[in-house]
Amino acid sequence: MRVVQTMDGELAGIRTTIPPFVSYPRPIKRAASQLPKFPISARSDDFRKKFFPYATTAEWCDWRWQLRNRIRGLDELERMVRLSEDERAAIAKRRGSLPFAVTPYYASLIDAEDQDQPIRRTMIPVMDEFIHMPGEAEDPLAEDKDTPVPGLVHRYPDRVLFLVATSCASNCRYCTRSRMVENPDRNPFFQAQWEEAIAYIEAHPEVRDVLLSGGDPLTLSDEKLEWLLSRLRRIPHVEMIRIGTKAPVVLPQRVTPSLLRILKRYHPLWMSIHFTHPDELTEETREACNRLADAGIPLGSQTVLLSGVNDSVDVMKSLVHGLLKVRVKPYYLYQCDPITGSSHFRTPVAKGLEIIQGLRGHTTGYAVPNYVIDAPQGGGKIPLLPEYVAGRDGTDLILKNYQGLYFRYPDYIGASI
Repeated sequence: MRVVQTMDGELAGIRTTIPPFVSYPRPIKRAASQLPKFPISARSDDFRKKFFPYATTAEWCDWRWQLRNRIRGLDELERMVRLSEDERAAIAKRRGSLPFAVTPYYASLIDAEDQDQPIRRTMIPVMDEFIHMPGEAEDPLAEDKDTPVPGLVHRYPDRVLFLVATSCASNCRYCTRSRMVENPDRNPFFQAQWEEAIAYIEAHPEVRDVLLSGGDPLTLSDEKLEWLLSRLRRIPHVEMIRIGTKAPVVLPQRVTPSLLRILKRYHPLWMSIHFTHPDELTEETREACNRLADAGIPLGSQTVLLSGVNDSVDVMKSLVHGLLKVRVKPYYLYQCDPITGSSHFRTPVAKGLEIIQGLRGHTTGYAVPNYVIDAPQGGGKIPLLPEYVAGRDGTDLILKNYQGLYFRYPDYIGASI
């Protein structure tokens, strides 16, 4: 029997509740050129008007202006922040690599009065940086040992770390590569060094994954970044390219239509973004992340566990939930590396395990990062988990769940009974 559906939802004389077929329009994808102007939050705009009254809104939203106007000097910072004697002494004493530097945008997130504010602690030096504790080192991960050519770390069999920049938009005080960030005794990376590193990758067909880092690759111009991406994409055995960056957090204006057009040309391309605290999830950062996700770039967050900054379940849960809302997958929670002068930032490993235990089972699995220690002396990333396997009873595995309750799993397959 043939059944005919009419346009009004009637079937061959039978009244039906099935609505007529509607041809829904396809989702409209905005071209990069159709993106709206970059937003400026009320807090950021108030900061601009107070401390940069000569800067127009267009200039403030220009990433190049932000880089040119980084706050670097003690006098300049003291106009904006009531510094403690400890902070003032540390800035005055700092010499060599990792000088104080912060973009005007990110400075607008710093609390001018509270020296214990998380973002302020990660940006403004204190005298604890000059305390050298046992086990600390300038290169605790022994990256220099695994550097076959300048700027290239080849530690894992199928992937390399390609250091393409020696500067960042804002300098985190716990930086793993503090030894090289804006170090006047180290030469910045030039195209000749990039060519040498690319030649090494071409000569090693086992390398299928290249991570661009530094410094921050997104401090490079569009032209230099595209040159790098195009050269790497011409290597047949390079299957994926990753970019490690904090720019969407400290310099969200960097995510321009021009940058998006470049990145979309070189898929598969992934991006690891360094988030630290939920206060970073501003209107500007949300816009940057959404633009990147709309460009088809999978986004992951790499967060360093820091004492007094994010070392609580509540703060970390707020951060990971906020990340998922802007389509960033919490990927790694790093134990802070033992760089020289980092003891005031490092937590006991038990604290990291406590945070993972407070997330696992208490929120979606997508929100739970991998807690890892990047082992000193080049041992690589080692994942850590709370103890969920309580033991065995005969062929049964005894498991403890997120509530602390115990369960038996019949693990007899392949075992003698």
